[in-house]
Amino acid sequence: MRIAAAQLNQTVGDFGGNAQRIIAAAREAAAARARILLTPELSICGYPPEDLLLRDGFQRRCDETLEELMRATASLDLYLVVGHPLREGAAREGRTNDSPAGDSPVHDGAAQGSPRRYNAATVLHRGRVVAVCRKRELPNYAVFDEQRYFARGRQACVFDVDGTRFGVAICEDIWFPEPARAARAAGAQALLVLNASPYHRDKQHLRLDAARAHVAGAGLPMLAANLVGGQDELVFDGLSFALDAAGELVAQARAFEPALLLVDFEQRDGAAPDFLPGPIAAAQSSEEQVYSALVLGVRDYIGKNGFPGAIVGLSGGVDSALVLAIAVDALGAERVRAVMMPSRYTAEISSIDAREMAGRLGVRYDELPIGDCFDAFRATLADEFRALPEDATEENLQARIRGTLLMALSNKFGQIVLTTGNKSEMAVGYCTLYGDMAGGFAVIKDIFKTLVWRLCRWRNQVSPVIPERIIERAPSAELRADQTDQDSLPPYETLDAIVGMYMEQDLGAAEIVAAGHPPETVERVLRLIRSNEYKRRQAPIGIRVTHRAFGRDWRYPITSGFRDSSPLSEPSESK
Repeated sequence: MRIAAAQLNQTVGDFGGNAQRIIAAAREAAAARARILLTPELSICGYPPEDLLLRDGFQRRCDETLEELMRATASLDLYLVVGHPLREGAAREGRTNDSPAGDSPVHDGAAQGSPRRYNAATVLHRGRVVAVCRKRELPNYAVFDEQRYFARGRQACVFDVDGTRFGVAICEDIWFPEPARAARAAGAQALLVLNASPYHRDKQHLRLDAARAHVAGAGLPMLAANLVGGQDELVFDGLSFALDAAGELVAQARAFEPALLLVDFEQRDGAAPDFLPGPIAAAQSSEEQVYSALVLGVRDYIGKNGFPGAIVGLSGGVDSALVLAIAVDALGAERVRAVMMPSRYTAEISSIDAREMAGRLGVRYDELPIGDCFDAFRATLADEFRALPEDATEENLQARIRGTLLMALSNKFGQIVLTTGNKSEMAVGYCTLYGDMAGGFAVIKDIFKTLVWRLCRWRNQVSPVIPERIIERAPSAELRADQTDQDSLPPYETLDAIVGMYMEQDLGAAEIVAAGHPPETVERVLRLIRSNEYKRRQAPIGIRVTHRAFGRDWRYPITSGFRDSSPLSEPSESK
């Protein structure tokens, strides 16, 4: 028996497009003589639909699309497993045929007063419903809020194809032992898993480890179909896979692109049925993974939201260079525009390097000097600032002039502004509200500065698009004479380590100091993280590539009197 996993790039709420991609995959799978096609979690509506689930019209479109799929695939001798939200009491539930007794509608308690709704999968065959399966484990951590919307399923779901019984699980179910054990007890000989598992660095190793522990631990081979594509700040990496009953990886689809993974499931030499070895996509390095995720995130955010292209404010520095390379790789040079906005503090080599990089990539390049604008602002504020020394105010004025110009170009031509701030800067507020933070999408918001350099070097190994001097020069905002980032910040190797321990590993100040970092530096960095929460709340969304990014899974209050245990006595501070 051949089984197919459709690794689809779905869009939340695009019911027509999502259905067409499922139908096309079903026809391709049937042409390849597959008996079952497995699609990703919530493949009908896209993942995560968030509060759209609370709208009756959204649920109706889900139900209607399921009916459309049933009609469109009725001529195919194929068992189609599709993911969708299921509302209790909907007509679909009452029309289930051949549903296993174990999949009775036993409900968990959802929030009081909320509708009964399940993260579900329906098995269709020849225009009828074979089984309806409900997700048992509902993640409610990091970027997940499923307990806000769904009730828990209680029973195993198993269906029969040509005498072989298949259990169905949905994403989080394989991170716990009970769903696989329950499927086995209900007679399942293999497990089919619908996934919408978002990417973060090296996430696939965690998925495989969980599957080996809990699915293969129950003695079941399994096939998982994972979503692929960008959805707001999340990126789904695909990498759909099959494990045999011993937990060995026997097939895996490509990362970061749609695919149809075909795997044969057979019984040999009197043994239990198992998946046979199939294609296994080559592994990617950590840098290639991250770069691919950023490219896919930019392509889908811009494409799915209908922007004609992107604008990048190019500075001659490494951050904007990386963002420009990603944008061109995602969209093509003809849809990307680079704008250099030099001031009196911009080094000549910055302009030279920016022009050279734009030429290497073949993008439109314009220079808009900001000197006259800066002088006009200073003249307007001269009376207010009389007898006061220049400080960060004048530096920020330059950044805000640049942000205003970029947004004006965006308004006029419709292209979205891609911001160029990295995670190190966002953490400690080394960025300007309504200045370099102005824009629509923050491409490297979750990328530490040390990783920015590694990604630039990796990209240049593919083809040398970034001038070497951009990578090698000491980083500088160039907002005052002879400025470098290290005038205001610890060395990036130190800063990134401290920020990573505090916000990604949840370590306290004393633990970070015990790891070898100077108490004064730790104190200063943590104070900057706390005092700049208000800036991060106003930043554009950006692509998540770590397990803890500023955004959906960082939810700290702006107004807070809490102070972590400190290696130093900490004075009170104000913003």
